[in-house]
Amino acid sequence: MTDLSRRSALGSFAAGAAGLALAPTASAQSQQVSGAASPAFAGKHAPKQLRFDPAKLDGLSERLIRSHWENNYQGSVRALNMIEGRLAAAMADKDYPAVAYGDLKREELHRTGSVVLHELYFDGLGGDGLAAGGVKDALIASHGSLEAWDAEFRRTAMSLAGGSGWCILAWNHHTASLHNYWCWDHTNSPVTGTPLIVLDMYEHSFHMDYGAAAAKYVDAFMRNLDWEVIDGRYSAAKA
Repeated sequence: MTDLSRRSALGSFAAGAAGLALAPTASAQSQQVSGAASPAFAGKHAPKQLRFDPAKLDGLSERLIRSHWENNYQGSVRALNMIEGRLAAAMADKDYPAVAYGDLKREELHRTGSVVLHELYFDGLGGDGLAAGGVKDALIASHGSLEAWDAEFRRTAMSLAGGSGWCILAWNHHTASLHNYWCWDHTNSPVTGTPLIVLDMYEHSFHMDYGAAAAKYVDAFMRNLDWEVIDGRYSAAKA
């Protein structure tokens, strides 16, 4: 099941905006060809390469990781580039309906979230799963023990095990504290939160290896966390 099919609001994007957004106006085409399009809508996002060897993860197969990275993540990169192109075309059309523009902006938010969260997800893998650094001490301070934080993170992840969403450990800048957050889709994220650990709970991230056994996937994910990366994110967020 694709990300797009999960949300009825996104489904309305394809139907409601089809006749309005598919074909750029002549002026928009001229603008794009001349390179005058705004950098905000340049549509030049490129996939980020994996920073680890996917054949060497513990409990996450190379086939699963490559399928996830090539199809789901890169699919969102391509979709974001396409949406930005349509936004550029819409901006060039002074008569473009606001209701259709809202559909494009909703999809822009959805695809931006997918790209960013997937990159954080993949970049957090490739380690030995052993917590270390200042973030470990901070988790003990915030949750009472590392084990208590781990149990709460897993419980949050499993509450999404029906097939969609993200479990995110984030540094909340407003409260100056660490929290595990439940995020239903790519448009949900903790307000003023910087993600430190991002766990993809969509079925595409685990079904190939584990079927419906989501808990085994969560176990494997935790075993492969690179805590040096996580600690670096924590230090940067605190700074």
